[in-house]
Amino acid sequence: MVSQGRESVMPDSKNHSVILSYPFRLFFLATSLSAMVLVPIWVFAFTHGVSLPLALPPLSWHQHEMLSGFVNAAIAGFLLTAVCNWTRTPPVKGGGLLVLGVLWLTGRVLMAFGFRIPAISAVVDLLFLPVVTFLVAVRVMKARQWRQSPIIVVLMMLWAADMAFHLSANPRFLHAQLLMVSALILVIGGRITPAFTNNWLRVSGRQTVPIRFHPWLDWLGVLLAVMLALSVCVGEQDNPLAGVVALMAALVVLVRVMMWRPLKILGEPLLWILHVGHCWLASGYFLFAWSLYQHSSDSAWVHALGAGAIGTMILGVMTRVTVGHTGNPMRLLKGGVYLYVAVIAAGTVRVWAAMGGLSLPGSWYVAAGLWALAFGGFSILYGPLLWRPRMDGRAG
Repeated sequence: MVSQGRESVMPDSKNHSVILSYPFRLFFLATSLSAMVLVPIWVFAFTHGVSLPLALPPLSWHQHEMLSGFVNAAIAGFLLTAVCNWTRTPPVKGGGLLVLGVLWLTGRVLMAFGFRIPAISAVVDLLFLPVVTFLVAVRVMKARQWRQSPIIVVLMMLWAADMAFHLSANPRFLHAQLLMVSALILVIGGRITPAFTNNWLRVSGRQTVPIRFHPWLDWLGVLLAVMLALSVCVGEQDNPLAGVVALMAALVVLVRVMMWRPLKILGEPLLWILHVGHCWLASGYFLFAWSLYQHSSDSAWVHALGAGAIGTMILGVMTRVTVGHTGNPMRLLKGGVYLYVAVIAAGTVRVWAAMGGLSLPGSWYVAAGLWALAFGGFSILYGPLLWRPRMDGRAG
């Protein structure tokens, strides 16, 4: 294994093409940079009454870009990388990857500055996720890995909710997208979290009995999350049954986490961050039910799922995939744990503020600063790994 010091003096004459050698390299950088910029800009503009040339009303733009900008970049980076491992097919790279990145960026620019051409901005924005879904689906079908089909279905539903939002301008479709992303976490996170935990416990000699997998419980959680998303889409989120579904979803997630033996992996940050992300999911579903029965604002559950679950899971997955796919030892880089602390704290402050426990707008600034610190810190710590060739000289 090449030492860390040796890596720092590797020639960088090909660095301009390394970033286009694998999807996670380009899109993880895009994810972290967009996260670092979007939230502080929104908080500053909103609290100071700054008028921006947005293609959407300000609040809708903030909610939409956290999904179509930040989350979709993370989805593309992870899925277009993972599907190659699942199906043993070549990745999108080079010019094709560059075009896909430009498509994502163009959508972000138009949504930020397209106040005179909102229809064109919406059309361009809606192009990105179908292309990603197609690229994933082609590889899944070629390998006949039909077990990956639910991921494709969730992606299509996510896109359909985005299209419904653009056509109707109704924010409930943004909330539905958020719930569909949570379903995607349950599908993918429900696979990788117990698998990674099982492997680490075995290798570290701490495993007494292998973690048990209950597919029916996994699919029940996904089904409940999708039901919540559909109830929001059709405007039935105020139905008491939706609260029951949300509480059941929270319970299912917590039961799964306890089955994964979280207390045994407290010494491994790359694992406990994924467990924390699932706990955020449970809290988001619980707060969904709470808002229904208390007739309170949706802000608490929206930020528990968004800033909490999605932010935590994305950062946890990006740090793990980056070291793994660049040939580095499977451990958190020095200082990386502070990124985890920052993103968890950002979600906690934002949810607490939404529940009335903290004063505004000061808590917004604190949450935005912690969020920017977490993802800006990722760009600083992990950006060099994404930009440089693999340490072992292999493709990736």
